[in-house]
Amino acid sequence: MKIRQAQQEDLETIMSLIDEGRKIMRSSGNLHQWDDNHPSREQIIHDITHHHSYIMEDEKELGVATFAFIPGPDPTYTYIEDGKWLDNTADYYVVHRVASLPQVHGVFRTIMDYCFTQTDNVRIDTHRDNVIMQRCILKYGFSYCGIIYLENGEPRLAYQLKRYLR
Repeated sequence: MKIRQAQQEDLETIMSLIDEGRKIMRSSGNLHQWDDNHPSREQIIHDITHHHSYIMEDEKELGVATFAFIPGPDPTYTYIEDGKWLDNTADYYVVHRVASLPQVHGVFRTIMDYCFTQTDNVRIDTHRDNVIMQRCILKYGFSYCGIIYLENGEPRLAYQLKRYLR
């Protein structure tokens, strides 16, 4: 698998992957995290334009997963409830909008391995109903830190992992 920054011509592939992500969430009981309008096309275009959108390709160079990898600070991470970040002084990156084809395995690990070649401090959040993502996050070694709130007020479980660059 290869990870690269997404380009504008990847937009339809990314939107298709997001649709697949929605299906996976809904089939696993996560009915609330991504509605039909989120993540929006405009959000993905913004991610691509600001070089925050990434695509994972298989050996045939077909897009099999996508994610956003954004340098902090993330304004929704300023306040954390029922816990605290591992640190509040070091620079960090945030991973958002992870989606993949259902038949592709090891996506989260591959994404995180890539991210940790770029930084040693990553934060991520997910919906309480997204049990699949929670499992992936904890299995990779992230620490649960508390609850953050999105701009619309919805709560998310927040995690952080710090480690040395490889």
